[in-house]
Amino acid sequence: MRILFSVSHPAHVHLFKNTIWKLQDHNHDILICARKKEVTIDLLKKYGFTYTVISETKPSRVHLVAEQMQRVMRFRSIVGEFKPDLSISMMDPSLAFVSRLMGVPYICLADTEHARASINGALPFTKAVLTPSCFSKEMGPKQIRYNGYHELAYLHPNRFTPNPAILTELDLAGGDPFIIVRFVSWQASHDVGQHGIRDKVGLVKALEQYGRVLITSEGALPPELQPYQIRASPEKLHDLLYYATLYVGEGGTTASEAAVLGTPSIYVSSLVGTMGNFIELEETYGLLYSFTDSSAALGRAIEILQDPKSKDKWGAKRDRLLADKIDVTAFMIWFIENYPQSFTEMKERPEVQHSCASIPGDAS
Repeated sequence: MRILFSVSHPAHVHLFKNTIWKLQDHNHDILICARKKEVTIDLLKKYGFTYTVISETKPSRVHLVAEQMQRVMRFRSIVGEFKPDLSISMMDPSLAFVSRLMGVPYICLADTEHARASINGALPFTKAVLTPSCFSKEMGPKQIRYNGYHELAYLHPNRFTPNPAILTELDLAGGDPFIIVRFVSWQASHDVGQHGIRDKVGLVKALEQYGRVLITSEGALPPELQPYQIRASPEKLHDLLYYATLYVGEGGTTASEAAVLGTPSIYVSSLVGTMGNFIELEETYGLLYSFTDSSAALGRAIEILQDPKSKDKWGAKRDRLLADKIDVTAFMIWFIENYPQSFTEMKERPEVQHSCASIPGDAS
């Protein structure tokens, strides 16, 4: 089978990497189209993928419209030349439209309920949209719900083994308390009018009383915070999150990554309460706390940092989550290789996902 994957964000590289490797092992012909955003290209290079760059993000709302037009033209050319049997991405109106135009079934994934522009632009042209079972938006007969999260496609124990070498790289010893803080740029189309941590400097200064603070940021930091910025390779962030004492930040993906890794996680955003995965991680599993108010978030962070058993408690919570959820990569491989029969089977017998997603893969 010939399959086109499109990745528009660093998180998409992680989401699809194990699936792509396994499909290649199964002798499928894969083409990866990439968008230059943050460290997306760096990650593709680190993982040894061959890819084609089709667009680049810029800090301008006007540019987003022009970029979509550019992507449509590039996808028309690429799809016409590659002739895929399937196209797959996170919900992407440009790829969805071109796939329908050129008769290629388009399968997408979605986990961000408030990404209205992407949902409204892509859903009419989509054959199947895969969402976590906790996704709070109903998307009609095309929707397939699976019992997992995007993060479990690459952070499930079947797919991920933490490497403690990152601690040595950052002059950390095993057991040293440290806190990961993430700031985002708020430039995504679904971030319009949103905000996160108001007093960044104050937050960092308060947290460093309990351990070393390491910052990862989409945008430039003020001079007083630049010494805290992480210089580690981007593909090693998950190792660092696994060993961290605490995560605090505006980055939703990183917050959920920390949570499924068993690290206490605090998400600060005006978007609190809009996404099903965050609600479930907080209310069902107690792995994550969400706040719109930075002061309240800091108070909860200090409570966690003052409890020497926090990591053990979160490890037990993580074990409970993993007992409930599936290996999402195994599920995606099964769904893709057996499509469209897999779509029908999931509609008729959704419990099949637990058997098809129970075979361990190579940890990476």
